[in-house]
Formats: sequence, structure tokens, C-alpha cells
Amino acid sequence: SGVAGTRGLLCLLSDRIDREVLDAAGPGLKVISTLSVGFDHLALDEIKKRGIRVGYTPDVLTDATAELSVALLLSACRRLPEAAEQVKSGGWTTWKPLWMCGYGLSDSTVGIIGLGRIGQAVARRLKPFGVRKFLYTGSGPKPESAAEFGAEFVPLTRLAEESDFVVVTCALTPATQGMCNKDFFSKMKKTSVFVNTSRGAVVNQEDLYEALAHGRIAAAGLDVTTPEPLPTDHPLLSLKNCVILPHIGSATYATRNTMAVLAANNLLAGLRGEPMPHELKL
Repeated sequence: SGVAGTRGLLCLLSDRIDREVLDAAGPGLKVISTLSVGFDHLALDEIKKRGIRVGYTPDVLTDATAELSVALLLSACRRLPEAAEQVKSGGWTTWKPLWMCGYGLSDSTVGIIGLGRIGQAVARRLKPFGVRKFLYTGSGPKPESAAEFGAEFVPLTRLAEESDFVVVTCALTPATQGMCNKDFFSKMKKTSVFVNTSRGAVVNQEDLYEALAHGRIAAAGLDVTTPEPLPTDHPLLSLKNCVILPHIGSATYATRNTMAVLAANNLLAGLRGEPMPHELKL
């Protein structure tokens, strides 16, 4: 009821802007500004059909999301939440050679699914850890972006087979939905770690649970799930080798403030019929 008759709409990634919302807004709606870099919550075909302009907030959250991706990877591979829990529960008794051992980045192979802005920023941060080789996959090769890391463009299957760490930073599209499934996890090494900071629906969570529960992969770190929030009784939350965060990729004060200003400026520019600072080309 709140959108009826509006010319502009400011939304969050948790707001589904579908045909029902667009119909309720009416023909006067000229611009939608989303406080996010992702736009899978927008019915783009319907929006394009109605000639509505869309603003979004790329670039400004790249660094924050890349930092969080690295933090999540380290938390999962070095078992940090599990280790912290042992301190609290009295499980820490004396030093033991193999207790709480995990996997390190030095001399490893890292596979990145989606070498866009965030994927490149993750690789840039992981390189100084002594990663031996970067692999990437996506809609096509990006030789200029990949050159900085000497990253090799490979099919998804090969990335799964050879990577010690898999980091998902791609957009959610019909092509990427459910891409990380039983088949994908079955090709990964038993010692490998899987991290997703893109969108929950890129992963088949039932298949991920099976892979983690049966030791087919070593660990996982997720900042995104389906649904969000994840129900507290979800099977993934029962696993020690799965670190789940509440979609906080861009959650630094500076980043969220910059996103808010950009979203407002996109909206105002759209209402004035001017070029937006960041417009999604439909």
C-alpha cells in the first residue's frame, strides 16, 4: 500500500520488487534505487518493459565484501569458531600435536567462481598468503583481470577438482542458480574448503550438508543462505565444519554509509531525469 502512486522507490536486497509491487505503484513509477550491488530481487524483465530506470551500488562495497570473504575463509579453514568454543567449554586441556589442525593457504590452489570486482579483490588479498595458483571460471575468460594474479580460466569441473579453496563471488543468474550441487561437491578434494559470499541460491544447501556431514569436503563458510535468515534448526547449523554468518559482507560503518548516500543520489538523479551515479543498464 505504501508504494501506490509513487514516482521513486528505494529498496533493500530483502525487498522483492515483482509485478505485484510494480502494479501497486502504478504507471507513475519512474525509478527504483536499490541499496545493494546485487539485483536478483528485482523483476528486471518487467521493470524494463515498463521503462523504469534502476540504480544500484556497485564498487563501494567491493573492499568490505572481499575482506569478509577472506575472514570467512580463514575462519573455516583454521576452524576458528570451533576452537573458540573449545576454550569456553573446557575442551582446551593441554597442547596436542594434531588437535584443532586445519588447512593453510600457503602453496595452495584457489578457485574463484566469478572473477568480477569482488572476485578480483579477494584474489588480490589472498595472493600475499603465498597462494601458488589461481583458477577462475565464469561466463567467459577475462585475460586483463586475470593477468594480475596469473589466474587460469578453466571449466567449473576442473576448478572443483584442482582447488584447495573455492570462493564463490558470482552474481545470481539462471545460469548460476544451484551451480554448486552434489555433482560439484563430489569432484572437490576431501581436504578442500568452500566459501560463498555471493547469493545463497548459487548453492544447493542439501547437497552441501551431505558433503560436509560425510567428509566429502573439509569445511565451508557461508555469508549467504536460502532463506535469509536461516532457520535456527537448519541442518547446516548442526555441523562443526560449517561457519555461517548473517549476510554481513558489506557491513562496515563506512561502506554502509557510502552505499546509503549513493542509493539516495541514484534515486534523486533518476527523479530529475539526469544520469545516475550508478545506473543498471537494462
